[in-house]
Amino acid sequence: MRTPWRATVLGSQVAELLRRPGRFAATGLSLLIAAFVVFGAVMAQQIITATVVEKFRGTPEAVSLVVTPGDDGEDIGEARLREVRRTPGVTEAVGRMDGGSPLAGSAVERYLDLSADPGTGALAEVRLLDGTYPSGPGRLAVNTVAAEEYALAPGSSLILLQPEADGEGTRRVTVEVSGIVRSTATNDSVPTGYAPGPQLGQLLGVSGYSRIDIRAGTASSAAGSGPAELAERIRQTVPGARVRPGDEVREEEAREAVAEAKDILELVTVFLAVAVGAAVLVATSTFRIVFARRVRQLALLRAIGATPRRLAAALVVEGAVVGLLAGTTGVLAARGCGQLAPPVAGWFGHDLFAPSRVPLTEAVLTVLGTVVLAALAVLAPSLSASRVSPLQALRSAAGGEDAAGGTGRTVLGLLCAAGAACLARQQYAGLPEPGDTGYDRFEALTVVVLSGGLAFLALIALGPRLVRPVLSAVAVPLRRTGAAGRLAVAGVGGAPGRAASVSVVVALGICLVGTALTCLASLNAYERYRQAVEAPADFHLFARDSDSLDRSLAADLATHPELADVTAFRTAEVVESTRSATVSDLDLGTVRSGVGLTARTGSLGQLDPAHVVVDADHALRLGVRAGDRVTLTFDGRPVQLTVAATLPGTGPYGGNFFVPAADLSRMGMEAVPTAVTANASQGDAQGRIRAQRAITDTLTGPERGDGRVIAEDTAGQAGESDDLRTMTTTVIMVLGLTVLVAVAGVATTAGLTVVERKREFGLLRALGLGGAAVHRMVTVECALYGVLGGVLGLALSMPYSWLVVRVAQTSAPFSVPAGELAVVFTVLVLVTAAAGMVPALSASRTSPTVAVARTE
Repeated sequence: MRTPWRATVLGSQVAELLRRPGRFAATGLSLLIAAFVVFGAVMAQQIITATVVEKFRGTPEAVSLVVTPGDDGEDIGEARLREVRRTPGVTEAVGRMDGGSPLAGSAVERYLDLSADPGTGALAEVRLLDGTYPSGPGRLAVNTVAAEEYALAPGSSLILLQPEADGEGTRRVTVEVSGIVRSTATNDSVPTGYAPGPQLGQLLGVSGYSRIDIRAGTASSAAGSGPAELAERIRQTVPGARVRPGDEVREEEAREAVAEAKDILELVTVFLAVAVGAAVLVATSTFRIVFARRVRQLALLRAIGATPRRLAAALVVEGAVVGLLAGTTGVLAARGCGQLAPPVAGWFGHDLFAPSRVPLTEAVLTVLGTVVLAALAVLAPSLSASRVSPLQALRSAAGGEDAAGGTGRTVLGLLCAAGAACLARQQYAGLPEPGDTGYDRFEALTVVVLSGGLAFLALIALGPRLVRPVLSAVAVPLRRTGAAGRLAVAGVGGAPGRAASVSVVVALGICLVGTALTCLASLNAYERYRQAVEAPADFHLFARDSDSLDRSLAADLATHPELADVTAFRTAEVVESTRSATVSDLDLGTVRSGVGLTARTGSLGQLDPAHVVVDADHALRLGVRAGDRVTLTFDGRPVQLTVAATLPGTGPYGGNFFVPAADLSRMGMEAVPTAVTANASQGDAQGRIRAQRAITDTLTGPERGDGRVIAEDTAGQAGESDDLRTMTTTVIMVLGLTVLVAVAGVATTAGLTVVERKREFGLLRALGLGGAAVHRMVTVECALYGVLGGVLGLALSMPYSWLVVRVAQTSAPFSVPAGELAVVFTVLVLVTAAAGMVPALSASRTSPTVAVARTE
């Protein structure tokens, strides 16, 4: 006789799942979020790839074949291009060449890239915005970057400095700007000029093309002449040339275009793995609470003959079903958001493109992965629940895990903590000095990550024992807020196991976010320092042929309102020990108004007489730091100086030692400037152009020392800062997913706790505690989960942040963004408190009669 399906252990568990779906929805919430973020990352990768390929493809869609020179490397001549155009099956063929030229007419060095393009037709890579496209010699169209940076418009003139045919000297070629264009093939980021191939060849003095793009006609295809036959005819026409299909070239360009985005997404994937791990921890804790609540039902199944093995298997299958439902819902939600992303971005003026295919394989793998995660999450709780005694059927439902952990768990935690400390100590002892190029940073970061993993495992194992000590320290103000505050502290401290299981996940999120913020703040400070060193000012004027500049040059430049922060300084060669070095009287406080420059030891304030600032390399080689003494020799005169500060890297303008002007004069240096720096008074492109003209007008002859000017690439460095900020935002948003999972865990735990503690709430109501006070008590408990997690997470993140910064960039100053961390901590506490609002509302409505009612 077959046993009815509902009479089996598995059947009873499925029936329980159908009877109380809300309880199991709570267990699946963290898994749903994990599935959503994983498949959301897949959708984001496809959207980014589609967008990058659509925006930045290099070869037009109309190109059927691409011809490039063979192994001999010789360019393809104009005669060969004409033969290609006469080849049957070829509708259009254009030659492409690239070059560049310095521009005359300004004291500031300027450069223009040059590229051949037909300007019209299916093979054109540029689109005309204003004026006309060049159709004759001596004319160029420039892109919007060149038009903005060099103040060009249709009708403007440019003077190209091209080398003479014999290779000696330069010739000045005047060209007219006929139009402004925008490239449709590449991201316009540098000033570029365009003209048809023959005209550009005349300007550059070359007669060959580095590439030919071919568009095949439909007539040849109809006549049975396919792409392969046409490619073979082209090879015969241009012997030795390499002929590739246009689709192959476009695919290669697309792979190159998305390479940078893929690097970012691979970094995101690492952090997603952390978020998934957090989801497993939350799900494990939730299953444990749910099974503890159902201890009487499980004990009854044991009493009627269910074996522990069959009971554990049924609970694992139950968890897998929850994972299947959560994974499917998460994937569908992520797919819907991915489809909505392009039109929503369009509303805000951003162009995104939807992927051309539905990632079915990735969707199936995500769902299956969620099922596996659910099974893993439920495994330990199911094994524990399956060993319940049948006598538990006669008792009330258990209150969950309130123990602070056994001896074995404590020993395991201490071992993990010891291992983490040993690895961290090893890396601290092996930290490199500034300038050490032989240090393997990747290996060191790997060890730091391993140490951090062991530290987090120690936090998981020791969490129940840490809850009460930390709680006693942070909850002192709450005990003075009345009965609700005291009861909330007692409720969290009375169940350290449950509090630890939630707070540890919160700690993981805040630890990762805090570490990322601190590391990025430190690297950003170093980036500002590097920019201040590489481009201390907008313009750097120095002598071309003589050793010095005119004494009055700085004063004359300072009279121009277009210029600001005009500074003159001197440099000289000195000898320290037996090596030569550069000493300068540049006031480091005037470098970009002092922004970005920091000291590794000492202070960069006003230099006192007989004091010196030393760069990192010389400080390391001499073994000096702030307060030590060094001896510099100039023209045979030794001068002893006290080190006021050491720099974390190189010094501005290649200086190794920086002294007050009076000390440099005392060494015997003439009071004549060797360099002058200046900034544009207005930071935009037009302000820089006006500043360049002011400098050009001032440099009017040899009496100025025949000054040469370098316009520092501050715009490019601003772009690097933007990239760093973009990376920061991306990393923080991805790490925020871990916090989101943790908040979901708080909400789930609070909801299940309310169900579990109904009699407690009813008793409190019967003793006179109002519904509002119960509401406050549960809300404060949830906030305390955030406080505990925040304190533990920040305590763990600070030492590892310092270690990561020192390993990644030894010269970077350790910068703690205290304001940002305080905001993150506050928001986390408020969000975890908000996560308990709904369960708190349910608890506040508990009737006092529940205190005397029978439990299920």
